[in-house]
Amino acid sequence: MEFLNTRWKEYEILDAGEKEKLERWDNVILRRPDPQCLWPKDESVKEWNRADAVYHRSNKGGGTWEYKKKLPEFWTIHYGEIQLKVSPTGFKHTGIFPEQAANWDWVMGKIRESGRDDITVLNLFAYTGAATVAASLAGAKEVVHVDAAKGMVQWAKENAELNHLQDRKIRFIVDDVNKFVAREARRGRKYDAIIMDPPSYGRGPNGEMWKLEEQLPDLIDSCMEILSDDPLFFLVNSYTTGYTSGSLKNLMKLTLGKRYPGYRTEVGPLQLPISHDDLVLPCGITGRFAK
Repeated sequence: MEFLNTRWKEYEILDAGEKEKLERWDNVILRRPDPQCLWPKDESVKEWNRADAVYHRSNKGGGTWEYKKKLPEFWTIHYGEIQLKVSPTGFKHTGIFPEQAANWDWVMGKIRESGRDDITVLNLFAYTGAATVAASLAGAKEVVHVDAAKGMVQWAKENAELNHLQDRKIRFIVDDVNKFVAREARRGRKYDAIIMDPPSYGRGPNGEMWKLEEQLPDLIDSCMEILSDDPLFFLVNSYTTGYTSGSLKNLMKLTLGKRYPGYRTEVGPLQLPISHDDLVLPCGITGRFAK
């Protein structure tokens, strides 16, 4: 199964190749590195030389933006009813992973189609909160947003405000995900839906180490202890090369599938269309577990 999103209006991959992608974020053109783009780029695409900003990697790690013109510190773009803040960061990211829009649609659909007004959602490694916004807009009674980076949680709060969600029940928590899940289990807390988008590597607020290939199975086991008896869904994203679609599907079937018979596991690559030459860009994999 493949998850290709074609609903973006204010975001577009104009072209890609030679480990770079050329993107339009509303009316701003950015050039960023992308290791998946191994094919030749088309130099005839004029925007390659007209980008508003280009990210250059450093041999020492990280990198810097070269601005061809002055850009605002941030601007906003829309995806359907969702509005999100965009801002180029020192680690090449912009605050949004556009391929995840396919999952935002799925999450919103599951919550709305449930016909329930008591859905509680836990969003782990929640970054700048696009999935948090999606779940809350769809009618979740409560969304708990957990990320170890204080700056990302603040960004998520700003995204919630952009979407006029100040009066919705959203808990923003800066914490190590493993420790938070363990505490929720001790409290007897239960969630109807869990979303997780773990990095390949990371550190918690107190230096806790995270390595997805070693810790994801244990984290899923821990999360099952805080899932309700009749969960709505469980969503896992992975950008780690060590996890193929088959590996993630087997993991989910042998953990979640055994605990909740009658549920279906769907796993596949997230993809975005490339306008030039009718290509698609692979963007990690996602696993969906639901009835």
